[in-house]
Amino acid sequence: MPRRGENIYKRKDGRWEARILRPDGKYKYVYAKTYKEVKEKKNNFKEGQTQERTPDTIKCASQLFEQWLNKSFHSCIKRSTYENYYSCMYKYVIPFFRYSDNDQLTEFQVGQFVKSIYENTSLTNSYKKKILSIFKTALREIIKTSGNNASITEIIKLPKAENSAVQVFSIKEQRLVENAAMHSKDKRLLGVLLCFYTGIRLGELCALTWEDIDFEAGTMSINKTVGRTKNFQPSEAKTSLLISMPKSQNSIRKIPLPGFILKMSGESRIHKQGENCYILSGSDTPLDPRTYQKLFKKLLVSAGVKNRKFHAIRHTFATRALELGVDIKTLSEILGHSNVSITLNIYTHSLLEQKKIAINKLNDMHLAHMEIASLAVTTSVICN
Repeated sequence: MPRRGENIYKRKDGRWEARILRPDGKYKYVYAKTYKEVKEKKNNFKEGQTQERTPDTIKCASQLFEQWLNKSFHSCIKRSTYENYYSCMYKYVIPFFRYSDNDQLTEFQVGQFVKSIYENTSLTNSYKKKILSIFKTALREIIKTSGNNASITEIIKLPKAENSAVQVFSIKEQRLVENAAMHSKDKRLLGVLLCFYTGIRLGELCALTWEDIDFEAGTMSINKTVGRTKNFQPSEAKTSLLISMPKSQNSIRKIPLPGFILKMSGESRIHKQGENCYILSGSDTPLDPRTYQKLFKKLLVSAGVKNRKFHAIRHTFATRALELGVDIKTLSEILGHSNVSITLNIYTHSLLEQKKIAINKLNDMHLAHMEIASLAVTTSVICN
């Protein structure tokens, strides 16, 4: 670390660091982009002209996280995203830093929090990753405000995602569910078939209006989703239905529809419904996804099929598409994934099965060639 001046150093990352001995015998560190700036900060601190505090000396860390959460509420993030922030902060982060021993935002305490999450056996790896990711986002913003010691976030290592098998309906089970849906008196259950053949999410299904279906072009536009979210104002009900943009920018997409789905949609439509009416509810208010989940569970019972999450339909669509040879790029766009790697990671098992089929074809080709070669040799021997 190159030195210049009294206790002023240039770090490997290009920043300048000044070390100041405080009256209590401990050192304070200030940072800047240039030597001149860091020297000025050092002099100002010595003269008592600055009130700057670094993360290593900040107290009441829980208040800092509460302030960050409040700032997030008034920013432009999605309501569902804020709900995740809120849940993470008040269940795990803020309670940890409210203890008197943890009230400072130091590298040691941050490390202790990360350790506590890793050692929490009641949490899955994916949920641990979610908590630590939100924690890191909050910490990065808090540090940015204080202006130094950004390296504190480097100790937060996110756990690797679990490679758990996705839930998929077998072909036999899918046929039983489809048949039960088509013969049900509740025509809302035809939405299950729509999901089986397009792979759309439950929230996207509930948000569909008749104007989203272009019968002439044979396509369906996905441009919104609906979900039940927590209300954060005391005067409001605990939760409310929220119509918002889909999960990501790539989730805004146009999906071609199979011919039988188009025909079924046209036949089941009630003509008095306007273009802005929601398909499942038949009104200008969307159906609650939780209500549809309950309908789906009853459908599985009537079909005699083992209970699964509604999202298993989406996984089933993707698996069937891969089995039929649909390329991964096309499938990724239909599913609305932000990139192909997400599709590859989720459906590794299905892709492995496709690889086995491909290798078996090469094996069959080899055996066929060997058989032809053997036949040619036998014929040649006989002729001689």
